[in-house]
Amino acid sequence: MVTTSDFRTGLIVKIDGDLYTIIEFQHVKMARGSAFTRTKLKSLQSGRVLEKTFRGSDKLEDVRVERRSMQFLYREGDNLVCMDNETYEQLTVDGNLMTPGTDFLKEGEQVSLLMDGTTPIAAEMPFFVELKVTETDPGFKGDTVSGSTKPAVVETGGKVQVPLFIEVGDIIKIDTRTSTYLERVNK
Repeated sequence: MVTTSDFRTGLIVKIDGDLYTIIEFQHVKMARGSAFTRTKLKSLQSGRVLEKTFRGSDKLEDVRVERRSMQFLYREGDNLVCMDNETYEQLTVDGNLMTPGTDFLKEGEQVSLLMDGTTPIAAEMPFFVELKVTETDPGFKGDTVSGSTKPAVVETGGKVQVPLFIEVGDIIKIDTRTSTYLERVNK
């Protein structure tokens, strides 16, 4: 059991049978009255964010998790098949446990799984990936309006808005958390 004095960013707690990670917290001490802690919690199952206030005497059940680095092998319907880098054991992970941006997950890419014993409870993609553009409209000479974008499809099938100068065959860096183009990579 943990109390509000044990709170830290990234701590995983169980509330009403659901697993939440603490995104941010703030201890508040009033001049009169008891102290309390405001928190912002993110559900590991649904991804929804919850704001909750705890009194100093409240106790929560903490969850001991292990973070494992795994290699993404292939998709099996909505599920992802990953391989443990140490034991070479294959594990099927529910696609709903993944953070956003799985459209940009390439075979062989490293993912981070949070495990409660042998059960995966959450999976995180790398924040940034570099992928090759396989399909996009051509940019025309004179299309120099600042901030103009066009749709592009990358090698994993994911879609992203890119600047007009990006062409088929270019390698681009993508932020998987927001599904946005960052820069063209020179290779």
